[in-house]
Amino acid sequence: MNQLDRVFELGKLYADRGEFGLAVEQLTEASKTSFAEKNFSQYLKCINLLLRIYAEREQFEEINLTKEKLQDLVLNEGFELNSKTYYTLAVCASYKGQVEIAMDYCQKALAIALASDNKEDICHAIFGLAMCYSHPSVGRLADALKEIYNLEVFFQVYKMPDLQASCLFLNADILKQMKKYDEAIEVLWKAYDAIKVTRNVVMSNYLMGSMADAYFEIGDKDMARTYISLAQRSIDGENQRRLARMARALTEKIGGETQSNFDLIFDESNHSVVEKKLGRIDFKNQFILLDLLRLFVQNQGQIYSKEYLVENVWKQPYDPAIHDNKIYVTIKRLRKLIEPDYEKPKYIFRAKNGYYMNKAARVHFEH
Repeated sequence: MNQLDRVFELGKLYADRGEFGLAVEQLTEASKTSFAEKNFSQYLKCINLLLRIYAEREQFEEINLTKEKLQDLVLNEGFELNSKTYYTLAVCASYKGQVEIAMDYCQKALAIALASDNKEDICHAIFGLAMCYSHPSVGRLADALKEIYNLEVFFQVYKMPDLQASCLFLNADILKQMKKYDEAIEVLWKAYDAIKVTRNVVMSNYLMGSMADAYFEIGDKDMARTYISLAQRSIDGENQRRLARMARALTEKIGGETQSNFDLIFDESNHSVVEKKLGRIDFKNQFILLDLLRLFVQNQGQIYSKEYLVENVWKQPYDPAIHDNKIYVTIKRLRKLIEPDYEKPKYIFRAKNGYYMNKAARVHFEH
């Protein structure tokens, strides 16, 4: 494995773990290098994965910019886009609700894959078509299921665990549209077995959300709340924006309390908090913010003066000329992270002589 392959595999590993920021750094580096070396096949591998990440983060402007770069590549280098790239563009279009465009991309992807007899690309293109057929605006559920069953034949010969898990998700979604909820849950358990092999964190989060939706539809709200609570605790709201948005919508659909009836859970072991609406918020390398929030959560309602905060969080002697503005800026950063509505804070309040955690908020400290 050469250096470019190693960087790509590292980027894919980060992407599978949902650490999209780190993945983008690796893949952007690899794409620039491969483009400079005119290694366009490797370049497209990087671009395809970047496009998928942009779609999950709902960075549609980045998708448009990347599509322009691909058009320039075709025009200036005379290079033809491959089947996998057309499939990836189809996924991006479907995420934006552009189903007809997605279907056109999938048909191009399938034609190219069939011409080269590339079985992996054929499978992705077929899955893309099934995805388009199953969209509520198209409603060709029977055709979608037919394509999925065709793929099952391929999977008996070719091992593509990520795509197989995606097919199971799609199959379950179609069954839910057909109101066959018990069958959908059975299929989702098969998806669980597939994800155990791939260890893909993002897919695992999708699984919990899909389970929550299925259980809600059969009337088991308690089980639905359990699964959506698990999903929200795992979803990185900043990175996995599409997932976080879907989880919020599902939470509202299910109704009632989630997150074990807490508004805010401080997860000590993972250096993160779970906010009822925002989901999981990671405090990577933000130690002052984490220490500050820990103090507030563990002593809810207690007012802490600026002097106390400086001496116990920053571990410095208090100097108003230095620290008053620093405290103001830090509290502002903390609020922007954990408050669903920064303009109307519900957690961190200010008193005449300091700051405190709102006593009415339902918070929990988890070791």
